[in-house]
Amino acid sequence: MKKILLIPDSYKGTMSSREICAIMEKSIHSFFPDTEVVSIPVADGGEGSVDSFLSAVGGDKVELTVKGPYFEDIRSFYGRIHDSIAVVEMAAAAGLPLVEDHKHAEQTTTYGVGQLIEHAARAGCKKIIVGLGGSATNDGGAGAAAALGICFKNAEGKSFIPVGGTLDQIVSIDASGISPYLAGVEVVTMCDIDNLLCGPQGASAVFGPQKGADEDMVKLLDANLAHLAEIVKRDLGKDVANLKGAGAAGGMGAGMVAFFGSKLQMGIETVLDTVGFDSLLKGADLVFSGEGKIDFQSLCGKVIIGVAHRAKKKNVPLIAVVGDIGNQIEEVYKEGVNAVFSINRVAVPFTEARLRSKSDLRLTMDSIMRLLTLKNRSDCNLLK
Repeated sequence: MKKILLIPDSYKGTMSSREICAIMEKSIHSFFPDTEVVSIPVADGGEGSVDSFLSAVGGDKVELTVKGPYFEDIRSFYGRIHDSIAVVEMAAAAGLPLVEDHKHAEQTTTYGVGQLIEHAARAGCKKIIVGLGGSATNDGGAGAAAALGICFKNAEGKSFIPVGGTLDQIVSIDASGISPYLAGVEVVTMCDIDNLLCGPQGASAVFGPQKGADEDMVKLLDANLAHLAEIVKRDLGKDVANLKGAGAAGGMGAGMVAFFGSKLQMGIETVLDTVGFDSLLKGADLVFSGEGKIDFQSLCGKVIIGVAHRAKKKNVPLIAVVGDIGNQIEEVYKEGVNAVFSINRVAVPFTEARLRSKSDLRLTMDSIMRLLTLKNRSDCNLLK
């Protein structure tokens, strides 16, 4: 084999995508030392997304001071690829880890996320990828919008920066003052959930509790986001109330569409486009992908299926190496997956399995590579 691509998702709670790639590559080179191995760590939009992108395609990390979740000054960053593409992870300025035990979804802001976006635009980036995930906020992206010049006014006609608990005070929204640096910039939002903005499956009800909201606060936050959606529709002409993905990251999905004209895109599609995956497939003999568990939900846009669709179009076989295999996965073979292997070698609880996951992955990869060496026999060519 001349070329193999590695593009696994992380095994949540056990190994990062980068760690998985390293183990896979070592195993491959043990059996095929001359094979070119291309590793593409997957970023899902949450914490670590910038590092994953930079590891996959190169670039540099830009550090700067922005406002944190409580408007305090913090050191943050974004990634810059080829000087023209920026990768912003929301968690770097509004992430849950930044608030530690001080969780108050009604008080936190995405203002710092907007500052990261503007800095990237000022630096000349023509495409800005914003990853949603791990936020401590519930402001519908209003903070980020304010940082970029969008004006929110209250009943007294005064401009203010709304947070989750004050969205109901918005009387009007004026986007005429938005930063001119955003003109001509493509903004893409990585969003892997389809929650609506409000309601039982909305941003506040589903994610509010983990951000410190009790039952009464959830109701307040939900009503406030509904109010924001009404004003957005009236003043900006954007209907985000029934938009799938609008409820991501405390309503940031809605805000990215409403304030910045962004499109919400599955994380894996964003990754594949950014790294030029279709071009990387040229000359490839095999692709390895994987995730913590493959099941029927994997058919709904997760990493393995997204990669399989691209590989299938180029007639490149794909092997999925996963932590666990659920029921009803047969459909994945129609989507472009050629084989699925679990690294679980012993029937033990997850608490025990995670401790041995790295060695189990290595041993599983070794077994697969031993099988693939049979292709060199004239009577057993597995890949042709």
